[in-house]
Amino acid sequence: MSTEYVNPLRDPRDKRLPRIAGPSGIVIFGVTGDLSRKKLMPAIYDLANRGLLPPGFALVGFARRDWDNEDFSKVVHDAVREHARTPFSEQVWRHLAEGFRFVQGSFGDDDAFDTLASTLADLDRVRGTGGNHAFYFSIPPNAFPVVLQQLRRSGLADPHGDEWRRVVIEKPFGHDLASAQELNTIVNDVFPKESVFRIDHYLGKETVQNLLALRFANQLYEPIWNANYVDHVQITMAEDIGIGGRAGYYDGIGAARDVIQNHLLQLMALTAMEEPVSFDPKNLRTEKIKVLSAVRLPADLGQATARGQYAGGWQGGQKVVGYLEEEGFSPTSKTETYAAVKLLVDNRRWAGVPFYLRTGKRLGKRVTEIAVIFKRAPHLPFARTDTEELGSNALVIRVQPDEGVTIRFGSKVPGPSMEVRDVNMDFSYGQSFTEASPEAYERLILDVLLGEPSLFPQDEEVELSWKILDPIERYWAKLNSQPEPYTAGTWGPASSDAMMARDGRVWRRP
Repeated sequence: MSTEYVNPLRDPRDKRLPRIAGPSGIVIFGVTGDLSRKKLMPAIYDLANRGLLPPGFALVGFARRDWDNEDFSKVVHDAVREHARTPFSEQVWRHLAEGFRFVQGSFGDDDAFDTLASTLADLDRVRGTGGNHAFYFSIPPNAFPVVLQQLRRSGLADPHGDEWRRVVIEKPFGHDLASAQELNTIVNDVFPKESVFRIDHYLGKETVQNLLALRFANQLYEPIWNANYVDHVQITMAEDIGIGGRAGYYDGIGAARDVIQNHLLQLMALTAMEEPVSFDPKNLRTEKIKVLSAVRLPADLGQATARGQYAGGWQGGQKVVGYLEEEGFSPTSKTETYAAVKLLVDNRRWAGVPFYLRTGKRLGKRVTEIAVIFKRAPHLPFARTDTEELGSNALVIRVQPDEGVTIRFGSKVPGPSMEVRDVNMDFSYGQSFTEASPEAYERLILDVLLGEPSLFPQDEEVELSWKILDPIERYWAKLNSQPEPYTAGTWGPASSDAMMARDGRVWRRP
């Protein structure tokens, strides 16, 4: 067994008590994909570099590639060198690499899973992983059943004594309510609910977690966080990239299923939820479920939704092609790359307050934010001409890329007249804290190893999200029309702006 490793980057004078995972390892199915190379492997290294992994941690890759352990180690090394957040340390790397193993085989190969079982048993003996293993499904949902059955057949899904086995599942989790329920049944037939971790990487971002701190650690906001003062809420996830190279995944899925069903509805639940009794996972989940259960769709979905598909144009100083010209896509595809919906929450706190959710590709910039827009003040003391540039107060939580919070309010312009204009007061994580925010996958992988489920949607949340989105998808399918085109580099189709204008509102321009 390896001798205990002490991270040289860790300050022994630091009296904070970070959460450190106990003896454990991770098996990654789909280890040759981009997610593994760009996110998972670097996140595991960064956790090791921060001293948050156990000394005998093990990482096992499973794929069809004809690699040996040394080949796999080089792949991880190159991924870490290119994508890790923390500085590269040869000492940390050497110690971590001692626990790398690779198993070659297909998902239907009994011998490969038997080899995997013997490999993990050997790691329990050599690395001291203690029979504690997480199985990361970075694979298409149609491969879930066969991998789950193989884990059951080989005995890998069944812990003994105090051991634990957990499964980590990437989105998309189904394509509608029925398929999500079917997948839930398949997964829970092999792993109990408390051992299933559904990854939503947005919930691992520091700024999303700071939303809870902002709301519940500050007395300032609670009195005005309701329908008496809030006019509406806008939740935006915009990307400035297209779909190039993702035809197999994206076509037929679309922006609403890809982003609104999971990421944006989770952000909405965290924004609208009541204060939990504690941040215990069960209490946190209970409050989110209350919000999702109270969501109501407007009666006229034609007036309360918008969908679009990016066309070619100029973006970032270069000419880009439209969605229908991307390689691998049908020239008649009706898959949307932009989706916007208006939702209502039928409870006392939010009665009458619309929540507008939007997401899209090839938009004006990459940004994810939650904007709470407050009702306008009466402005009774001011002449109308003195407040022409004054808008509504707003609290904007920037999830990415410039993590922070902005408050917009009116202030007097210096001079002899009482002229009031909007100004911003800004908080930035990068400027306020010397410690860089960890990547979302660092937090989530550590939580899996710790058995901490707070940031992972459970069965009921997933199914409630599909209940919200399914009627919208059915309405769009019934229309059987091409999504409205919008020029790359703009902020979406005209129908989205028209949806807001009908309510007397406008989208924020981040």
